[in-house]
Amino acid sequence: MESVKLPDKLCLKNTRLIDPVQNLDQTGDLVIENGKISAVNAGCSGARVWDMNGAIVCPGFFDIHVHLREPGFEDAETIRSGQEAAGGGGFTAVACMPNTMPALDHAGVVRWVSEEAAKFPVAVHPIAAITKQRAGEELTEMVELHKAGAVAFSDDGGYVENSDLMRRALEYSLLTNAPIITHAEDFKLTGSGVMHEGAVSTRLGLAGIPRLSEDIATVRDLMLAEYTGGRLHLAHVSTEGALRALEDAVKRGAKVTAEVTPHHLLLTDKAVQGYSTYTKMKPPLREESDTKALIAGLKNRSFAAIATDHAPHTSDLKEVPFDEAAFGIIGLETAVGLIWDKLVMTEQITASYMVNLFCAGPREIVNLPVPAIKVGEAVELTVFHPDEKWTVDTAEFYSKSNNSPYAGWELTGRPWGILKGSLWAGRIQPGF
Repeated sequence: MESVKLPDKLCLKNTRLIDPVQNLDQTGDLVIENGKISAVNAGCSGARVWDMNGAIVCPGFFDIHVHLREPGFEDAETIRSGQEAAGGGGFTAVACMPNTMPALDHAGVVRWVSEEAAKFPVAVHPIAAITKQRAGEELTEMVELHKAGAVAFSDDGGYVENSDLMRRALEYSLLTNAPIITHAEDFKLTGSGVMHEGAVSTRLGLAGIPRLSEDIATVRDLMLAEYTGGRLHLAHVSTEGALRALEDAVKRGAKVTAEVTPHHLLLTDKAVQGYSTYTKMKPPLREESDTKALIAGLKNRSFAAIATDHAPHTSDLKEVPFDEAAFGIIGLETAVGLIWDKLVMTEQITASYMVNLFCAGPREIVNLPVPAIKVGEAVELTVFHPDEKWTVDTAEFYSKSNNSPYAGWELTGRPWGILKGSLWAGRIQPGF
């Protein structure tokens, strides 16, 4: 994917403009001049025109949880291929997790990621490791990493089992105001589990991962956050128990936020019945009672963000027996379509709320400025068409990996791409 330079003055005509922060949801037009918004619903006089035919234009989406794999695992994804997947999926920015090789545990590699990402319009905000080499034994130089550009800290894929170490990490979050993102999982309870522990795992003969593994780890981290006053963010909440613990902690005043993924909202452990390794992820797909609770939690605004946990893998790590396969699925290029089709079109959430969950909510977690549809603002916009019908085909993806459980799904609502400054990047050629 190559970015395309915009005309000096461009009018996006026949759009639906949505910006929940500005209390905006109306049809109209938008004029862009030299990388800034110059007019909203004031006509297209003197501008090149792009007729959007009813496409939605909204402040740029931000995925707070992706794995770009570089440095170290470039066969699965690179920073550039991940950025292209993000742009094609409608995301103007992403935050990348530190489980690379080397890990994002020192300032030099954090700065290197930012420098590599500067070559393409999708912004990449590094999340640094909590502990050196993500080994759970010694804290990283968190203040230095924050100054180098890290927006948060996580040992994602690993859990900081040492409670005193996690306590001190949360205390450091008070110095940096950067959240500690926890992958809440008691690995002793997980054991050799490869999917959710329940009737389906028993029937399939696969070792199970109990809800308790996530619930206990979540409660511990919430207690530490309350005790220290530190900033905690729960990654990929998947159980009703973890959600209830979160909601209770928020009521008590804890500084805690949480995200939920499309796959934990829309899929259950029954999807594993065909033994497809593309349904193997951590946390695992849970039962229907959990998905119902998560959707209810979304409606109740218990979650600040929807995040993909985009986790690309090469075929040699997925095209193996289920027990042996790597955990994780890709999600950048399907998230918008899935949430629009399954939750907005079914009137479970509004279009405006969906935009908030993909835009303002995740940015506020990591203290990033929120883009806006407002005269004088720098252009950072997501474009997607709510009525375009499409079939998920991983062969068309920009990601280097194809480990998606949604291949063949028919969806309505498809991202076209992004506008960033004076550039367009997306899966379609712009119509100007």
